[in-house]
Amino acid sequence: MPGIESLTIAICPRLTETQVQRLAGADPRIKVLWQPDLYAPPRFEDDPDDDPGWHRTPAQQARYDAMCDAADALFDLPDGRPAGLRRCVEANPRLRWVHTKAAGGGAAIRAANLSSGDLARLTVTTSAGVHAGELAEFALYGVLAGAKRLPAMQQRQRDHLWDDEATVQHISDMTVAIIGMGHIGRQVARYLMPLGAQIIGVNRTTRQVPGVEMHLDDDLIEVATRADAIINCLPSAIGTDQLISAEVLSAAPPGLTVVSLGRGSCIDEPALIAGLRSGQIGFAALDVVTQEPLPTDSPLWDMPNVLISPHNMSHSPHLNDRIVDLVAANAQALLDGLPLQNVMNKELFY
Repeated sequence: MPGIESLTIAICPRLTETQVQRLAGADPRIKVLWQPDLYAPPRFEDDPDDDPGWHRTPAQQARYDAMCDAADALFDLPDGRPAGLRRCVEANPRLRWVHTKAAGGGAAIRAANLSSGDLARLTVTTSAGVHAGELAEFALYGVLAGAKRLPAMQQRQRDHLWDDEATVQHISDMTVAIIGMGHIGRQVARYLMPLGAQIIGVNRTTRQVPGVEMHLDDDLIEVATRADAIINCLPSAIGTDQLISAEVLSAAPPGLTVVSLGRGSCIDEPALIAGLRSGQIGFAALDVVTQEPLPTDSPLWDMPNVLISPHNMSHSPHLNDRIVDLVAANAQALLDGLPLQNVMNKELFY
């Protein structure tokens, strides 16, 4: 791929002035478009996302759109929405690269429903990997909570019941199936292996991971028959919706622990709820669900064997810094005609 002389990047989400300067200073060939009054003010210190209740004035929106339309590249989707991307792509023929702030940004690109010609001219990269450490910690937390029967332990404490006959699982005796062996899945495996767990990885394509018994998606039900815990690390992509199906969940040994931190749509949620009610699933730690925010009438809220996290386990004070560094590295690669990191597959959208 040939290099280019300069690159103009429009900043679509709110960043700090320091982060903007960090990107602009990464290479003299990079020009950054950023107007600080066009972004929602932070709701709290190190707020990683825009306030969904904040809106630009019509004049501000016109300036924001014009800024995006003058760029060669976008740091995330305009307005954070697929419709914003589509508007900009159609209005800006010079646009050549979009980087999604989300690790699973392919779902938003797919939802933009771009024409085949517009999609073909764009290179899309995602922030896959920048959240891997935080999400792997949540996976470890969820497996430990399930293994140590945390809900029952808490109930005995509330009941003032000293039950020294209660049994727990030990991770060194457990088989853990990690579904989706991308950045996050591989980091989860690295966290669990030192504790002695047997790790089985399931992936769409053939991939070798040291210390992990690897299988393709076609083997998922057989893998489930051996799993004490299943961890969903799948992206929202072609072929992943409800891949962790009712058949997969029912094939596992009773008392299964489920941890979900990829996309909620990758699990059959009614089957998950049924399994939690029957005891087939002993515990579930869910950072993602099918519909977000989780509806107030969802039975998941009140289940004693469920831990709900509002899709925030990847948040950290350093998240945006890591994304900025990734964008800077990819910008330099684009300028130099080198391969970019985390290029989205335009057929599978991940």
